[in-house]
Amino acid sequence: MTHWNIVGHARAVAALDRDLHTDRLRHAYLFAGPAAVGKRTLALAFIQAILCDTRAACGHCRPCRLVQSGNHPDVITVAPVVSGKTIRTEKITIDRIRELNRALSLKPVEAARRIGLVTNFETANDEAANAFLKTLEEPPGNALLILTTDSPELLLPTITSRCEAVTLRPVPLAALRQALTERWRAPAERADLLARLSGGRPGWAVAATESTFERRRQRLDDLQQLLPAARSARFAYAEGLAKDRDALRETLELWLSWWRDVLLVASGASALPVNSDQVEALRRVAAILGLDSAAQAVAAVQRALAALSRNANARLAMEVLLLDLPKL
Repeated sequence: MTHWNIVGHARAVAALDRDLHTDRLRHAYLFAGPAAVGKRTLALAFIQAILCDTRAACGHCRPCRLVQSGNHPDVITVAPVVSGKTIRTEKITIDRIRELNRALSLKPVEAARRIGLVTNFETANDEAANAFLKTLEEPPGNALLILTTDSPELLLPTITSRCEAVTLRPVPLAALRQALTERWRAPAERADLLARLSGGRPGWAVAATESTFERRRQRLDDLQQLLPAARSARFAYAEGLAKDRDALRETLELWLSWWRDVLLVASGASALPVNSDQVEALRRVAAILGLDSAAQAVAAVQRALAALSRNANARLAMEVLLLDLPKL
């Protein structure tokens, strides 16, 4: 555990704390890093520290409690609007940015300044991004702006250049395991598995529930049952899973981690697989397929994920993948 009750990210916390206590706050910050690594959590802790009566994100004073509950009158939050049933999309529109600009231009209600927090800014459309750029160039009053993004490369260079970058990387697994056992009271074995599966992302590890593990177990079972299955059974599975694009992506990311573990075991590496509760199955498949076939399976899943990111036909991408996977 670190200052501000943040798991990991000690360097980022120290840098932000230094800006605060030397009165050198920038007018805009950009928190970048993998999904669920803790960007929004750190941004809110930073806001608490700025507004806190003790400037320490104490969590007990009125400003801290208002930020925690999402009710502080001087903190304006903008998040992507989710739309679509079959194909889920997230967008920040120009109307949301205009609302933010109007709110930031008003006089603070309780604090010395108003703070705008915009999450997942990579989802902003072109109009919204250009409107926000004008806000960055001429911030109203002494407003402070905080952006978060999973994909900083998708942002306009003129936006990133006007923000102080705070890059967050996956938390070391040992630190995450310790936090899960001490703070969230997870059993040691479960904490170890959560830390590995999360890839060092505290948000994913904390949000994982029994239903998460049940879905994971089912999807890994599905994969192992598909390996000896006929082409017709594989295509039937592809048709069913392709109806839910989000479930499909989650499944492919899980399969990718599993095939990487098969590759790890087939190579004879001493490192413990990410899916540490699947060691027997991993060894069995690695012994049958060998290194080359495992590497080809990893590449096939990666191609399918890349196709989905380009909005390719989900069913077709899944069918191609299942044709490319080895047959036991």
